[in-house]
Amino acid sequence: MARYTGPKTKIARKFGEAIFGEDKSFEKRNYPPGQHGNNRRRGKKSEYAIQLMEKQKAKYTYGILERQFRNMFKKATAAPGITGEVLLQLCESRLDNVVFRMGLSRSRRGARQLVSHRHITVNGEIVNVPSYSLKAGDVVAVREKSKSLEAIENALAGSSNVYEWITWNNDTKEGTFVSIPARVQIPENINEQFIVELYSK
Repeated sequence: MARYTGPKTKIARKFGEAIFGEDKSFEKRNYPPGQHGNNRRRGKKSEYAIQLMEKQKAKYTYGILERQFRNMFKKATAAPGITGEVLLQLCESRLDNVVFRMGLSRSRRGARQLVSHRHITVNGEIVNVPSYSLKAGDVVAVREKSKSLEAIENALAGSSNVYEWITWNNDTKEGTFVSIPARVQIPENINEQFIVELYSK
């Protein structure tokens, strides 16, 4: 499946924030990419450009392709609640995102790899689909054979984030997706209203 594998810093610079996590290269050059860099005169962005930028930012942040993202939007539209918030909640409920939030990987890209390489179980069963949608109460764990993986050990050692909607036990290497997060509990700097406006055109 097509997946963006190009330079992450370039994308982060395009959006003006480190959307892929800590990035020393971004800190050094936190201005837009391109031949003229910081000196290029940039006119006022149109409403469409702002909305499109926000959608692209969300897609790159969560590592979701256009068709998948559009399908998630349709699902969010059909669900009760505020469409934009439901869309972000669907993104946060993805298995690869929860593995990342639990601290098993330092990036969503790494978390996606852990899932597709069959290192993660959900309710005791191996699940190798990164887009698998978790439900409240689902137990996510590291497969027994994979508990000593160096990548997982290193990621957990450097993880300090705590989320109210996830519990994690470092000894058993398993956690629970307690509930779908409320919008205030989602730390991503995304204006979901712009995405709704863009798709509603």
